[in-house]
Amino acid sequence: MPLVPPPRPAAQPAADIPPTRVLNANQPEWSVGELAGALKRTLEDAFGHVRLRGEISGYRGQHGSGHAYFSLKDGQARIDAVVWKGVFGRLRQRPQEGLEVVATGRITTFPGKSSYQIVIENLEPAGLGAWMALLEERKKLLAAEGLFAPEHKRPIPYLPQVVGVVTSPTGAVIRDILHRLEDRFPRPVLVWPVRVQGDGAAEEVAAAIRGFNALPAGGAIPRPDVLIVARGGGSIEDLWAFNEECVVRAAFESAIPLISAVGHETDTTLIDYVSDRRAPTPTGAAEMAVPVRADLIATVADLSARGRGAVGRRIDRDRSDLRALGRALPSADALLAAKRQRLDLAEARLAPALAAGASRHRARLQLLLDRMARRSPDVVLANARARLARIDHRPLNALRNDVQRKGEALIQLGRRLVVAREAGLERARALQARHTDRLHALSERLAQAGARSIERRRDRLDGLAGLLGSLSYRAVLDRGYVLVRDAAGLPMRRAADAAAATRLSLQFADGTVTAVPDGADPSGTSDPSPSAKPARRGGAASPATPGRRTGTRPAPTRQGSLFDA
Repeated sequence: MPLVPPPRPAAQPAADIPPTRVLNANQPEWSVGELAGALKRTLEDAFGHVRLRGEISGYRGQHGSGHAYFSLKDGQARIDAVVWKGVFGRLRQRPQEGLEVVATGRITTFPGKSSYQIVIENLEPAGLGAWMALLEERKKLLAAEGLFAPEHKRPIPYLPQVVGVVTSPTGAVIRDILHRLEDRFPRPVLVWPVRVQGDGAAEEVAAAIRGFNALPAGGAIPRPDVLIVARGGGSIEDLWAFNEECVVRAAFESAIPLISAVGHETDTTLIDYVSDRRAPTPTGAAEMAVPVRADLIATVADLSARGRGAVGRRIDRDRSDLRALGRALPSADALLAAKRQRLDLAEARLAPALAAGASRHRARLQLLLDRMARRSPDVVLANARARLARIDHRPLNALRNDVQRKGEALIQLGRRLVVAREAGLERARALQARHTDRLHALSERLAQAGARSIERRRDRLDGLAGLLGSLSYRAVLDRGYVLVRDAAGLPMRRAADAAAATRLSLQFADGTVTAVPDGADPSGTSDPSPSAKPARRGGAASPATPGRRTGTRPAPTRQGSLFDA
């Protein structure tokens, strides 16, 4: 844009001024602000969108205002750069000292310093080497914090009830995982759809991991027992979302065991180091998550047969040992013979011992009587009366003198108390007046504050009442679920507890029904036969006929596919 000077007043006629003055008057004049503004508009119009490659220098983090200031330089020149606060939070690549980047933005000027700068809108590492260098540096920083330490790894559940998958719902990855789970051991699958590459993919993956962990146990949506974070293969730029720090920290903080299956077997991302298990492919992750059902059934059958055989052999061995011990026990007469003999000996010694004890006590009593005769109580009383007569009236005189002294001291103290009382009453009246004024002011403020507090608490109580109604477990019962309680009325959350109970209470939305678990004796005793069926697991069941028992095993339900028409 050409620099156009502002209009100036008409010059005086040339005849009234010297020729040199006429030349200076025709020269346009600029103010500093006008020139700075014209330069700013010209520079922004000519370089409104540029991509600039250089090395970050002088980066010291965000300023107190949230903006970031640094420089971009190469071997020949440098340029100031600024990232505004609103753009900084959206940057895929955060600035780092010494990092070579490609910055996208616009060139502008800063009139306060008569300098030009680039306002950055996006940052990208410059080239594959920069990606790898950045990856290694981030790996070292996270490893130094202990995020990759082996002691933080947790075992994967052998047979999870629910499997959570974080991946794209439209790719082949989710199809491979579902098909592999269906072949090995069908389990319910919860899919959290996310983008697996591009802007915002890392934040979505981190939010999905934290979202699965935030699900309450026993809630309307079942909480997964294991998570699978999966993606197909690609370049380092395609897989970069799984190298972001937010994803790594979300995986580290996950309370649910996590399996990473990102890329092919040769691809490695930072989430692979922090996850509890790394799978070479998404199909391998599904194999790690569940066992083979047929092998598990065969193993359980074999262990059951071996257990029954071991119990039978132990019972036979214990029965034989009991019979041998019974034959080795002595008769009752042999056991009591020694006791009878000791009783007879004790009876024979009892009469002489009683006579000797009576003699000792009789001699001791006679000794006491002799001592009392030598020192009569009348003599002791006469001696005490003589000592009292010698003391005479000395205690009475001393008591009168002491009373007189204390009376005089009491009179002096009373006079002082009268003076102090008057002064104290005067101070108390003044203090009471001040307190009364303050009490009136405080009571008015308290009444106003109480009214406001009651109004706020009433609003909060109304909100909490509405929230309680929406979060109450009775709302879940209205949707067809059942709350299982034991005989004591306590909720049951595990199948093992239900199997051990003799009676169960099933609470529906419209009432309560008493039921007996499969394999339990209604009379309160358990059935030891091998054909007893284990009770259904869980404290809350899907809608069913209350208290129904059946002798056949229900057919397993097959989970619907995401890709069914």
